[in-house]
Amino acid sequence: RAGARIADWIAPASEASSNESAYRIAVELPGVEPENVELSIDDGVLTLKGEKKTTREEKGETWYFSERQYGAFSRSFRLPPDSDAAKVKADMKDGVLTVTVPRRGEAQTEGRRISIARG
Repeated sequence: RAGARIADWIAPASEASSNESAYRIAVELPGVEPENVELSIDDGVLTLKGEKKTTREEKGETWYFSERQYGAFSRSFRLPPDSDAAKVKADMKDGVLTVTVPRRGEAQTEGRRISIARG
């Protein structure tokens, strides 16, 4: 996009919510396959990194405009102290990555990687 800042196109749109038992983070990743996303927790910070790869071929084509965005992206979210990092689950369905972080009574800081299930 003309005039867009770098932060506008490398940080996918997201939302966070919670209930009595868990925190939920949903991130829009249309066109991104789960195998192109890395999700991890370290020292209370949930980080997702990945890449949206282009599928178009540019040989001999003249492009007039493209509003689609490709390339690497990254987002980090500091989790509340009562998050249970050992029980985090992630699911990707219809271009939305949903991460569910259960609540627990005490803080936890050890790091781990999280697998993403295909919805």
